[in-house]
Order: sequence, then C-alpha cells, then structure tokens
Amino acid sequence: MTTPTLDLLGIGNAIVDVLAREQDGFLAQHGMQRGAMNLIDAAKAEAIYGGMGPGVESSGGSAGNTCAVAAALGARVGFLGKVADDELGRTFGHDIRAAGVAFPTAPLSGGAPTARCLILVAPDGQRTMNTFLGACVHFGEDDVDEAAVASAAVTYLEGYLFDPPAAQAAFRRAAAIAHGAGRKIALTLSPSASAATATPSAPWCASRWTSSLPTRPRSCPCMKPRTSTRRCAWCAPRSASRR
Repeated sequence: MTTPTLDLLGIGNAIVDVLAREQDGFLAQHGMQRGAMNLIDAAKAEAIYGGMGPGVESSGGSAGNTCAVAAALGARVGFLGKVADDELGRTFGHDIRAAGVAFPTAPLSGGAPTARCLILVAPDGQRTMNTFLGACVHFGEDDVDEAAVASAAVTYLEGYLFDPPAAQAAFRRAAAIAHGAGRKIALTLSPSASAATATPSAPWCASRWTSSLPTRPRSCPCMKPRTSTRRCAWCAPRSASRR
C-alpha cells in the first residue's frame, strides 16, 4: 500500500449558505415554521431569496465544512461535491479552494442551479433554514475521482447526500475504491433529505427502519438489570446494528 497523499477526502453536498436577519412576520408570510429546516424547490428558493434583506454568502455543507476545518488544522484535504456552472457554483469553488481544499469535481452544466441554504436569523438569534438541494444531488458515480479516493487515508461520506440513487451508487464506488486501496471509510448518518420538510433533531434512521418495528413494550426485559442476553422484538434489531 502506498503512502496516502491526502489525510481526508470528503464527499457530500456542495451548498452555499445565505444568511440574513428577518423578523418573524417574514417567516409567517412565507409559511415557515420558526426554527425548522425546510427542503424547498427552485421556485420557493427564488421567492424567499427575492424577499430577503441584505445577506452574507458563505460556502458550506456538512462535509465541506468538515474539510475546511481539517485543512485549517493542517491536514491535506480534498472534497468532491456537485455545483452548477453558475455564480454560486463559482463562489463555492473559490471558497473551498481558498480554504486549502482540493476540489476537482466538474460543475453541472445545463441542469439545476447550485444548492443554497437560505438562513433567516431572528432578533433573538433563532435561525430558520430553507434548503434547495439543486445541483448537489446530481453527484454520481462518474464524479467519484478514483485517484483522489485511492490516495486518501480516510474518505468521509456525508449522510445528507445518501438519499439520491445516483449518490448511493457513488458511495458504493468510493467505498470499493477505498477498500481496494487499503484505505478507510467514514460515514455519517444524518436526517433524511427525501422528506418535504425535516428538523435537525429527526434521526436519520427513523423513516427507514423503525416504521416496521413493534412499539417497545413496557415489560421490555432490556429495561431490567441485564441478567441475560435476551432482547425483545423492539431492541433486537438495534442491538444487532451496533455490533
């Protein structure tokens, strides 16, 4: 196995955050729940953006932020994520490279615009987020840079990108490349991006696994002092998943 040339390679959503201060009346006007994170479409994003006051743009995304911080701490870092060939896409590319992170992913041409998160900050500091995923969910197998994955000590896969089938295929390819090169894979489990709305506290697994499980009984033996390895129908799948 060769010596890695990257300490960390992140793969995730490439998003530009737009922050502005707004009163609660603006949230009500646009049908927002205060303090929530809403997934919105392009038309809603344009309507909110058009009504927002002066804002501050800052490139972000979970894996992107992780990579920027790792680079600031002195690590050798790369990032793979999809932006569009537009103004916000060029902003993201400039920002992440300026942070010292290699960013080789080709932009999406002629499709959805670059993803953005419109963050409205109330006078008391409460934030309400509206995220348009745009181009970033079009990241696919062809966007996986084989050389970058094979050269990274750790490839970090962002759970927020997991839902789209194209991204799942990309994750499988990245994992296979890393495994073949003797490298490590890290994966976060994040709130589902497939729902129309989501809150930061919604567990990633809730919509996928727990709906088919029975309700945890009051007499669950797992709640008692552990005297055996017995698990009830509610707990057994969870116990197995943590092994």
